[in-house]
Amino acid sequence: MASLGPTAASRRFPAEPVSAAAARNFVHRALRDTASHLVDTAQLLVSELVTNAVLHARTEIEVTVSRSDGRVRVLVGDRRPGRGLVSPSCPAYAGTGQGLALVEQLASRYGADADGERKTAWFELWSDGPPPPSPGWEAAGPPCDSERSVTLVDVPGALDSACRQHRHAVLRELTFAASHGDLCGVPPDDLATANDISNVISACVGPARAGPLPESGLRTLFAALPSDAADAVRTLRRVLERAEAAAREERLLVLPALPRVRAFQDWFLGQIVGQLTGARPTAWTVVPREPEIGALEVAPWHAGQARTNRTPTVAADEGNRIIAANGPAADLLGWEPDELVGRRLTVLIPGHLRDRHSAAFASMLLTGRTRIVGRSVPLPALHRDGSVVPVRLFIQTQETADGRTVFVAQLSPRATRSPDVPNVPGAGREPAGDEPGGRPAPAARERGARGSRGEDTEGGMSTLERLSLLADLAAHFNDTPDLAEGLRTAGRLLTRRLADWCAVDLFTEDSRLDRVCVVHRDPRGLRPDAYEGGLPEISEDARGPLARALRGAGPLLLTDVPPPQRAAAALDRSHSELFRALGAGSAVVAPLRARRRIFGALTLARAPGAPPFSETDLALVDDLVHSLALGVDDARLYEASRSIAERLQRSLLPGLPRLDHLGLAARYAASSTTAQVGGDWYDSFVLPDGNTAVVIGDVTGHDLDAAIAMSQLRSMLRGIALDRREPPAEVLRRLDLANHSLRQEATATCAYGLVKGPAHGPWELTYACAGHPPPLLTTREGETRYLEDGAGLLLGMDPTLPRASARQALPAHSTLLFYTDGLVERRDESLDDALERLRRHTADLAREPLDTFCDELLIGLGADNADDIALLAVRPSPPSVRDDRA
Repeated sequence: MASLGPTAASRRFPAEPVSAAAARNFVHRALRDTASHLVDTAQLLVSELVTNAVLHARTEIEVTVSRSDGRVRVLVGDRRPGRGLVSPSCPAYAGTGQGLALVEQLASRYGADADGERKTAWFELWSDGPPPPSPGWEAAGPPCDSERSVTLVDVPGALDSACRQHRHAVLRELTFAASHGDLCGVPPDDLATANDISNVISACVGPARAGPLPESGLRTLFAALPSDAADAVRTLRRVLERAEAAAREERLLVLPALPRVRAFQDWFLGQIVGQLTGARPTAWTVVPREPEIGALEVAPWHAGQARTNRTPTVAADEGNRIIAANGPAADLLGWEPDELVGRRLTVLIPGHLRDRHSAAFASMLLTGRTRIVGRSVPLPALHRDGSVVPVRLFIQTQETADGRTVFVAQLSPRATRSPDVPNVPGAGREPAGDEPGGRPAPAARERGARGSRGEDTEGGMSTLERLSLLADLAAHFNDTPDLAEGLRTAGRLLTRRLADWCAVDLFTEDSRLDRVCVVHRDPRGLRPDAYEGGLPEISEDARGPLARALRGAGPLLLTDVPPPQRAAAALDRSHSELFRALGAGSAVVAPLRARRRIFGALTLARAPGAPPFSETDLALVDDLVHSLALGVDDARLYEASRSIAERLQRSLLPGLPRLDHLGLAARYAASSTTAQVGGDWYDSFVLPDGNTAVVIGDVTGHDLDAAIAMSQLRSMLRGIALDRREPPAEVLRRLDLANHSLRQEATATCAYGLVKGPAHGPWELTYACAGHPPPLLTTREGETRYLEDGAGLLLGMDPTLPRASARQALPAHSTLLFYTDGLVERRDESLDDALERLRRHTADLAREPLDTFCDELLIGLGADNADDIALLAVRPSPPSVRDDRA
């Protein structure tokens, strides 16, 4: 350490937050005759070093200032030499971890020294000439002894960064709160222990984070920690839990962590405790977790992920602003992608839901509790022209490379299937194997081991293994109704047993070629968005293996993959580039052919150094692509049938009458978990006598036949009601008789009611139910009642049995809800509990406009619905005060 110079001053300060301001004043007085820019910088940097000492050393602090020849030197010493300085390397926007970074950026030189009794951090400010290099902070010595090794497997770099920043920020805020007397339920000794061990963890794990993050976003960290640190880490976990509770109560300035960060932090600290006490490592990617914690991607999020995604995708930041949108999303909602970026997310939300969205978003940030993240939710989106687009929304949180949280939303029009919900745990990844660091053993190693045992093999596989692979491929693919997920499931199976990676290319409806699936045995080095998507067309000069397979040749065996520069056609170059990027020592390319039609190709590849494919493998590959092709063709036919059925069903859902004294609103949402269409329907119309008919029903089944039966029953009921104008029970009896006359009789539930009364009231409901869930009446004051008096047998059983009608007065501004069972029934919940849950929701929404009432019911109760949902809400109000219409 250099000499202090001719002019020096020193002062000691207590380990309290007020010492930072006191140190600034001391430096200002000590440098009163020095250039102002040096004084200002010295004040800023000394406050950062003193704050660092207050938080982490917690001993008396000594500040020494010297100046000589226009240069300023400041030393900040404490009495904890064993606690080295650790720069957490937080990004510039983060609320913590900036102190040492500021010193590094603004000081001419900086460093740290330690002896047996003291540790001193220092900096120099030079106004003349270039200074010699800085020794850096490492001079203070390592903060922990390397006594036991801890291995953290499959750590997502972006999530790790977010968790680390949050941990430091929470502990900092908790320390400041404690200094003002608010301990937030944390004993002072526990807080000191938590700060110390958090710094030890950062210091010991930090070097393992050095270097660039792999493209996959995952890496395995090796760290040496004190072997007796387990109890201290347990204390840290307890302190962080109490700090999170304090943050949710707004007793700290820092926001609470979102579920994904909390889960990762629990795993991270749990791994340290477990391994320090003898447990084996468990990879983050194989830990079971809730859907709101799982992510679409483990790699850091960037805007390119949204732009290359073929599903309509919009991403927003924590400020509720759109930061990325792709073409499909913009097309769906009437915008250009660049026009959406920078706008508030509320530009895509209908006006009647904007206030509730803003309140829910703020509540999520303030409490750390999510409502719809990780769930498939039916709700309306706002088109640019002002119309409403019914969509199903799936939101996941992801992290950028520097640890910021991004909310990634996939939208699917409710006339089509919902976005693919990633499987958790692992978001579709295969669990890591038993090699060090959790790396799976190469496929070739398993194949070589089988062949070395002298079994009856062909192409490295026994006859039993070949038959098992064929059977499993058919079973796995057929068990997944979604084509894209089915192909990925098949790809994971093929890469476990036959190849190191595979790719599936399919023709689209407009004859373009699309790479729909790339699966690698070890996906940590794979970014599918870099390889999937549209491919060049098959030109006449395309002569590569993919072009030949798409023309019907093959299976084609490749023992020598040609380099991209030798390929003349764009398609050939693209295929060769895939081989180069993923690595291929040998490959097989085969056409996907079914029912005399070629609609794609499968590429299977083995890595260099693995036993290559041979002629004996071609027969097996031929059988595999035949099975796969039939599965793809069946899935496409199934999706087409479902699309027709759902469009039919939606086209039959009617418009509602607009009445001055009666508000009407209805919603329909297809199932989020099946690829089938149900027979749910609703209807409302005005009879010649002025009464308003309200109808809801549900035909048994989930297919095109159910949709057709629904249309027949709906039409017959409307005709009977308009012609006969009889009590609801008699209308349902006649409908049941008519149903029995059909060639294919349907089994269905139905509720039919008549709302009677003059425009200014009073109003009365006369109703009857045929096996349908009871209507729910909710007053403006939030009182609820299920109307169960008009219950009867469902349609399609015995039309001769008598039915009864019931009557119920409808108070002004009350809400009468008709609904199908998909809104309430859950496999893990009793019907009584489900109906009570619906009762609570309607009571909370009793004063909301009808559109908001219906949409919030779908958001709150329709997420991840396993069955179709239809609902119809009725609200009588005098014309002069009614402000909500369907």
